[in-house]
Amino acid sequence: MGLHVVVGKGPVGTATAQELVRAGHRVRVLSRSGGTSTADVEHRAVDAADADALAAAARGADALVNAVNPAYSRWASDWPPMAAAMLEAATRTGAVLVAMGNLYVHGRPTGPMTAATPLAATDTKGRVRARVWTDMLAAHEAGRVRVVEARASDFVGPTVPVEHSHVTRQLATLRRGRRAWVIGDPDALHSWAHLPDVGRVLAALATTPATWGRPWIVPSSQPRSQRQVLTDLAAAMGARPARVSGLPWPVVTALGAVSPQLREVAAIRHQWDADFVVDGSETLRELGTEPTPWDEVCRATAAAA
Repeated sequence: MGLHVVVGKGPVGTATAQELVRAGHRVRVLSRSGGTSTADVEHRAVDAADADALAAAARGADALVNAVNPAYSRWASDWPPMAAAMLEAATRTGAVLVAMGNLYVHGRPTGPMTAATPLAATDTKGRVRARVWTDMLAAHEAGRVRVVEARASDFVGPTVPVEHSHVTRQLATLRRGRRAWVIGDPDALHSWAHLPDVGRVLAALATTPATWGRPWIVPSSQPRSQRQVLTDLAAAMGARPARVSGLPWPVVTALGAVSPQLREVAAIRHQWDADFVVDGSETLRELGTEPTPWDEVCRATAAAA
């Protein structure tokens, strides 16, 4: 089995590294702070925006996995140099570049999102991520490098940090039996990506040449509204039935004056005011990556809460 280099040791990078180890690959994880290497995973301290350091660490690798996650309020400044450095490192080393993307690139959806859904983002975050992908694709089509991208909806699961999830940050509230205040319409349908499923898809894309040169949607279980998700999680925790209300947008906007996180959320309200769902059936047919059953997701998330 070959060497696979994962850039980023956050939830996505960790899930992907675990899947690659399970598949028998050598795994090297790069991050700004490094880490303690084990028999299964080597850790190195590398700046994700340093193309020279990335290329040196990825020399001889079959795949370079972009699993970094800049601070939410710094996407516009931090993503371009990191994405460019990883593209350059993959070009120099010959490793396939596997990127963790998202659905921001599609803007306001008109139906279930697939890999063929146009890049129609008008917000800053969506345009930044779309440019990352179009730069990768242009390099691929020019024959300079091989690339592939996975796109997933909002993460769920026991390892998702509070600051990364509209669901995880509500678990303590549910356990105390208090009302959960959510962003947008509590009853709009939404797709949710279980983090281990994301890791499986990224690992599979890294080793499946037939998938390269295009994006793929991470399969999710049936869409559920925020109210449904929180109701299911409350039940899994043995808590009282969830009480869920939506924060009025004027309140979100006002709070954004002092909270960079909420200021950024207000700019993507289209993801929470209407149905925001994916169709990952094509990925399922090509890779066989079944989404984890929803009741298992709820049990695992509740157990770790």
